[in-house]
Amino acid sequence: MLHYLEDWDGPLKEIRRVLRPDGRLIVSVNHPMARTLNCPQEDYFATRRYQEEVELDGETTTLTMWHRPLTAITRAYTAAGFTIAAMDEPAPSPLAPPELLPPRIVSGERTAFVCFLFLVLVAP
Repeated sequence: MLHYLEDWDGPLKEIRRVLRPDGRLIVSVNHPMARTLNCPQEDYFATRRYQEEVELDGETTTLTMWHRPLTAITRAYTAAGFTIAAMDEPAPSPLAPPELLPPRIVSGERTAFVCFLFLVLVAP
């Protein structure tokens, strides 16, 4: 949910504060390259707000999100006192219904697509 927030400092520091030592926080954020691949004219290194129209439960709505480069993402976590224990760009599950996947995945042309970035953060 962090990619919906302009300021990550307060929420991350509070989460870090309430976690026990060696506690773990699993996060998923929009992969920073996804926006760059879809909008190559935009500055990858700029932290900026953007909007996307999506359909939720049959209704069109506008989501407001914040793009951050990978450096800004990792710095926010470490500045809040976390150690990054793992980072992953997972491929889709083989159990995912084909209608939910991009056509290139269904056709076998690609094995994965850039969508989310998953991290395991540890409170030392």
